[in-house]
Amino acid sequence: MPEQVKSNRSGRPPKFREPRRPVTMTLPVRILDLLAEIDPDRAQAVAKAAEAVAGAEADRFKPVKLTEMAQGKSLIVVGPSKALKEIPWLKLIEIAPTRFLLSIPSGTPVEALEVALRDLTNDPVLRNNDRETAILAELLSLIGHQRRMNRLGKAEFLIIDA
Repeated sequence: MPEQVKSNRSGRPPKFREPRRPVTMTLPVRILDLLAEIDPDRAQAVAKAAEAVAGAEADRFKPVKLTEMAQGKSLIVVGPSKALKEIPWLKLIEIAPTRFLLSIPSGTPVEALEVALRDLTNDPVLRNNDRETAILAELLSLIGHQRRMNRLGKAEFLIIDA
């Protein structure tokens, strides 16, 4: 008669039902106090804060979005992208957590950005990353369409060197 093996599951039950791993970090006391306001369980508080900023899977921030800045004028806002950082002259300006404006040097034609984006879409390393591919494809489509419709323009921002 075969012996039944008992599962020795000592310890606390898992807090999350998805794959997880332990992480150790040092945070300022002020941040720990803020996390305690979100949830008394620190791990749950960090997870809730991350989902609130970056978005849960169901309501994930669109990778490329038009945000109206004035009547009839919109800015292109993108999510975080390692691929876009590969364009040396393109700057991602963080305006909110996980929300970035695109900045190109004065005098750079929009077509140069289109060419750089198209070049990135042919990068075999990036082709394996669905999220990066989606950002590049959506941004390329948006810029190309708006340019062809003569609705794409550039503006300059005042920047102070600190």
